[in-house]
Amino acid sequence: MTDAPPPPPVWDVQTTGPATVGYGGFWIRVVAYILDAILLGIASGIIGLVTGTRFAATDFTNFDYTTNGASLVVGWLYFALMESSERGATVGKMAVGLRVVTDTGQRLSFANATGRYFAKFISAIILCIGFIMVAFTDRKRGLHDMIAGTLVVKSR
Repeated sequence: MTDAPPPPPVWDVQTTGPATVGYGGFWIRVVAYILDAILLGIASGIIGLVTGTRFAATDFTNFDYTTNGASLVVGWLYFALMESSERGATVGKMAVGLRVVTDTGQRLSFANATGRYFAKFISAIILCIGFIMVAFTDRKRGLHDMIAGTLVVKSR
C-alpha cells in the first residue's frame, strides 16, 4: 500500500443547505433613517443656501409648493438611487450594515426602489403602523416592503 498525500484544502466552500439570512429589525432601521435624515438635512441646507430657499419653513401661512416639491424630489432620488445602486443601501443603511433587496435576494431596480419610497407614504399615513410592522413580522418587513416586494437584510 502506498500512502497518498491528503487532498489540498478547499478555500471557497459553498454550503449546500439554506443560508442563514439576518433581517434588519426595527431599531437598527430607525438608526439608519436618522442618519439619512441628518444627511438629507445637511444637503437641503446647502441647497437652500445656494438657491436662497428655506426647506424648513416656520411660517406655514405662506405654503411654498416649489420648496416642498423640491424636497420630495430630493428625498425620492436619494432613496431610490442609493437603494437601486450596486451597494443596495443608503448611507445610513450602509453605516449600520444593512441593504435592501428584492424578495428573491436580487438587486432592486430603480422602478422597484421608487415604488418602495412612495409606499412609505402609505406606511406613514396609517399612523405609522406600516413602519411598526417591522418589529412584529417574521422577516422584519414593513407595509412598504410588502407592497414593493423587498427585504432589508444584514450585509455584515
